Amino acid sequence: MAPRERKPHRKGRVPSRQEPQLQDTVRLSADGLAKVLGDLEARVLKAIWTLASPAPARRVHARVAVGHPVALITVVTVLNKLVAKRVLRRDKRGGIYHYAALSTEEEFRARASRRVVEGILSFGPRAVTASFVDVLAERNPQHLAELARLVRRRLRDSKPE
Repeated sequence: MAPRERKPHRKGRVPSRQEPQLQDTVRLSADGLAKVLGDLEARVLKAIWTLASPAPARRVHARVAVGHPVALITVVTVLNKLVAKRVLRRDKRGGIYHYAALSTEEEFRARASRRVVEGILSFGPRAVTASFVDVLAERNPQHLAELARLVRRRLRDSKPE
């Protein structure tokens, strides 16, 4: 059987095997990771990061169910969806599947943020840049100063010598 051909992602780019498959829509009304994952997927992923080592579904369920009553089978389904999306890996140990994150929270947030930014740039770089600067200035001027520092560093590093 021939290997399945992978579909190109945006603009002909084929995603790497390690890159998580995030939905193409951003839920603006959702909080945090739920903007790019489902609400329960975000809770399950946060539980996995909190556990910090490969964990069986029952342990993940116990963590998620504290703040959100949910059936074990529902958590198992979500865990397996996150495996299919290349967000988690699943290994069998002693006949029981254990789940672990494929990236740290910081790495995942960076990838998700990049995907969101790539998507909103279709509005036009000037409009997006101006809006981004305005929002940063309104929410936290220190973040705006950090952005300025990052821009200066990127410009300095990209200058031909």
